[in-house]
Amino acid sequence: MNNIFGYIRVSSRDQNETRQLLALQELHIPRKNIFVDKQSGKDFKRPQYKKLVRKLKKDDILYIKNIDRLGRNYAEILEQWRILTKDKGIDIIVLDMPLLDTRRDKDLMGTFLSDIVLQVLSFVAENERANIHQRQAEGIAAAKARGVRFGRPPSSLPEGFHDAYQRWKAGKITGTAAAKECGMPLATFRYRAEIYEKTTLL
Repeated sequence: MNNIFGYIRVSSRDQNETRQLLALQELHIPRKNIFVDKQSGKDFKRPQYKKLVRKLKKDDILYIKNIDRLGRNYAEILEQWRILTKDKGIDIIVLDMPLLDTRRDKDLMGTFLSDIVLQVLSFVAENERANIHQRQAEGIAAAKARGVRFGRPPSSLPEGFHDAYQRWKAGKITGTAAAKECGMPLATFRYRAEIYEKTTLL
């Protein structure tokens, strides 16, 4: 008798897998046969996925909610699909895409249509990932252009910094002496002085 399995992936530990889990439990898949990874879909180096593949035997059935839960790398999704269906001899059912059900239409035309759908959806999944990264990069660039600062905010300037800075700029004391007065290394003093100068010129 063939076994049924389920695979769930969320991109990070703070994302919730409940929606995928409920969909698989409705199919009466034993909880021990549902494998969950909480990490990126950029590749297949995932511990639970590897464990799942080791357990799968010929004629077993694997359910996933949608194709991007399997992965987001176009070439690797196709390669894993080939390994699972051809090398391992299992069937895969993608719940959100009925055409991706390898149990049905196992004739040449059915296989051909399934392969086309898989390639299109795999491409869409990877393309969406690329678009997300592009939008993030554009958003960060736009925020920086508006003056938004990223990273840890600088600590407040020590008392007496303004006076030491003014005397250093006027050539009355050396940078080393000014840095010592402020209780900071010379490199830090020069860095903070550069920022201070820019802010006072705004």
